[in-house]
Amino acid sequence: MKNADIATVFENIADLLELKGENKFKIRAYSRAAQVISHLPEEMELMHEEGKDFQDVPGIGEAIAKKSLELITTGKLQYYEDLKSQFPEGIINLMDLPGIGPKTAYRLATELKITSIDQLEQAIRDGRVMALERMGEKTAANILHSIEAFRRKDRRIPLGEALPVVEEVLQSLKKAPGVGNLTPAGSLRRFKESVGDIDIMGTADNPETVVAAFTRLPQVREILGHGPTKASVILPRGLQADLRIVEHSRFGSLLQHFTGSKEHNVALRTKMQKKGLSLSEYGITDVSTGITEKFGDEESFYNRLGLQYIPPEIREDMGEIELAEQNAIPTLIELRDVKGDFHAHTLSSDGMDTIEDMARAAKHLGYEYLAITDHSSGRNIPADKKTDRIRKQTDEIKRLNKSSLGIRLLNGVEVDIRADGSLDLPDDVLEKLDIVVAAVHSSFLQERGHMTQRIIGAIENPNVDIIAHPTCRKIGEREPVDVDMEAVFQAAAKFGKALEINAMPERLDLKDLHAYRARELGVMLVIGTDSHTVSHLNLMRFGIGVARRAWCRPLDILNTKSLKDVLDYLHRS
Repeated sequence: MKNADIATVFENIADLLELKGENKFKIRAYSRAAQVISHLPEEMELMHEEGKDFQDVPGIGEAIAKKSLELITTGKLQYYEDLKSQFPEGIINLMDLPGIGPKTAYRLATELKITSIDQLEQAIRDGRVMALERMGEKTAANILHSIEAFRRKDRRIPLGEALPVVEEVLQSLKKAPGVGNLTPAGSLRRFKESVGDIDIMGTADNPETVVAAFTRLPQVREILGHGPTKASVILPRGLQADLRIVEHSRFGSLLQHFTGSKEHNVALRTKMQKKGLSLSEYGITDVSTGITEKFGDEESFYNRLGLQYIPPEIREDMGEIELAEQNAIPTLIELRDVKGDFHAHTLSSDGMDTIEDMARAAKHLGYEYLAITDHSSGRNIPADKKTDRIRKQTDEIKRLNKSSLGIRLLNGVEVDIRADGSLDLPDDVLEKLDIVVAAVHSSFLQERGHMTQRIIGAIENPNVDIIAHPTCRKIGEREPVDVDMEAVFQAAAKFGKALEINAMPERLDLKDLHAYRARELGVMLVIGTDSHTVSHLNLMRFGIGVARRAWCRPLDILNTKSLKDVLDYLHRS
């Protein structure tokens, strides 16, 4: 079983235990373990083969470690099977649906005897769901919307799930003798938020050896076909991967062709046809002579066409070809430009590591600064306890900033924007912090006008610096809130507030088109990892991918600036 599968089992266990009314700490342990495992940089299966102890991973205790081992070695968990047997058939299927919580799934399974998503859809259409007490027409409509979104997701796989699988394959395949230039192409290389089939391009001295090695990889679940220079297989998560191996001199044109996008390639071919050139995966052909030129890299391919090299992330036929003709493609942000992170959680809220652990990990990445932004905790926590926690955090950060860590910690908070638009902490507390990140975490189904004003109200608050994950979406799990994003962008530009590109793979929020528009309006953007453990800090690359797709330069992203410039922007001393 892969990490994503193991995480799903533990998340389901947490939901079922909640239904049983079990101890909240036990429930939280499974939920936190699911989160940790889903973002591990290495598959637990490989960790086990390498003799690594799961308990060395923060957030995984002895019980979780044993259950993980049982899942890896047997493919199932008896504890989970016994737990499921205590509930109606099909309840897990219903809980898989975005927007369906454990209690709602239980009611649907017990009161309507629904065991599948198809049955649920039929029950909505014939009015049975709406007729349930405390359900109603609006709730039924929202569930139907979730079903439609869930089915759309079935056709593509989120980038955050696909990329680790493909990188694991590439790492293994690079060990094959004579292999070179190995890289994914297609929508994965363009860093789209979801992908279909995976195209992997490479060169080799002996293509047949590499193709054979590809089909024998432990990640391969099924071989669909293979020949001397290419093969097609099924990988974990149901990913279909096609490998193509060509001679070294032809790699550039092959990679350009299969990277796409279709729209970019069509526009490029159309423009070059007028110059008497024909473009293909084999190279560039002079139509008048029939001679085809080969290219070992993409830079040479684009230069032959009289174009500046176009980064893969912006090959979407959005004006990039015309700018490349003028040598005017901007220098896009890269991971190495990042000097800090503005969104990190610790043990003080729902994180899994201490402030010092997070600081040391950020320093290891070469960062100048890290903002500690634990949650304000919501309505159910008394005000005095919230402020007491912030006071303790402030004291700890002051202590660490005086130590020899070599990184500046920014004292912050991720404050809830409540349903009524008010913030979860008073202004006299917020104004004393280095940085305030505000975000919606509840009442996601509010109507458009109310939700829009709710977020704009936070933007207008002089103590708020950043709006985090502005549309609240979770890819494949929760649809974006209904909000007028243009109005949000205009407000952010007017009041000089930053908007976050959340780098969590399941969020990527702002999405690329929203980040593009915000940048156009001069809104400062930040990339925040929303880290809940030290390993999450490495998710910054996902935010970089979104920013590059939005044509962001380093100057468009606040965390490329020096500590002094950041403090100047925040108007903090």
